[in-house]
Amino acid sequence: MTREELERRVCRVRQELEEAAGDRWPVPKLIAVTKTHSAEEILPLKEIGVTEIGENRVQELKGKLPELQGRFGIHLIGRLQRNKVRQIIHDVCMIQSVDSVPLAEEIHTRARTAGKRMDVLVEVSPAGEEQKGGVPFEATAAFLKEIAPLEGIRVRGLMAVMPLTDDREYLDGLFAKTRELFDRLRDKRLSGIEMEELSMGMSGDYQIAAAHGATMVRVGSAIFGPRG
Repeated sequence: MTREELERRVCRVRQELEEAAGDRWPVPKLIAVTKTHSAEEILPLKEIGVTEIGENRVQELKGKLPELQGRFGIHLIGRLQRNKVRQIIHDVCMIQSVDSVPLAEEIHTRARTAGKRMDVLVEVSPAGEEQKGGVPFEATAAFLKEIAPLEGIRVRGLMAVMPLTDDREYLDGLFAKTRELFDRLRDKRLSGIEMEELSMGMSGDYQIAAAHGATMVRVGSAIFGPRG
């Protein structure tokens, strides 16, 4: 893909986000999802103002780091195994997929050893899809209270992955439900929790996410095009 085509795609996504957010919400931050894309493909994003990227797999991220490190804020957005935390604790600015106490504790331990405090999001499960992970909505407040004392992490908000479906009405309901959960938890003012970020929406549904007040969207194929 040429730089011009990449810029055109990014501009279109940003315009659609702005239109969907309207006057009700701030425009969400664009996190470019770069899984399966080489560092050579990713680097032009910096030139067109995309400063944060999302990677799903630790091994793939480590292979790209020599070219990407220092150029982008890197978010770990995929499911993370506890034994992989030490490999990326120095390299990412946020871990968006915390959905278990043992994982939160491992991130805390590794971050403290590294002399830092890691920003994290708690992944919730809007549709209850077990294979995708995520804390059940009804258990989220209790989960937040349990991990809040961990000084090696800073809980910044929630992340959600919606089901793959063409049912826009169903998705609209799930985004609304997730926003309601976020607002309810923010209003509780839980000690040690900074409920500031709501990461939801991907290439197929980022406009719906923006319409419901997402603060971050994670967009891959709408920027890079589908993999052939």
